[in-house]
Amino acid sequence: MHRIAGWWDGVELWVAGLPFVPQFAVVLAAMVPVCFVIAFVLDRVLRTMLHALGRDRVAAQEVAATAAQPRRIRKEAA
Repeated sequence: MHRIAGWWDGVELWVAGLPFVPQFAVVLAAMVPVCFVIAFVLDRVLRTMLHALGRDRVAAQEVAATAAQPRRIRKEAA
């Protein structure tokens, strides 16, 4: 664990020592893919949970489709 912490400290010092523009580019190159992965994982987890609870788009469309169908009114014989 100390080796990983030492390596990470070295990377932090290297990035902090860079001028602003290269520092910005390095941080973007590292953070954009990480953020996409986190968003993808959250999307999949939430989609699975909402589907299991019956609160996903498919269930909402089924409810909307049944509500949109006109009700048939029977004419009563007079």
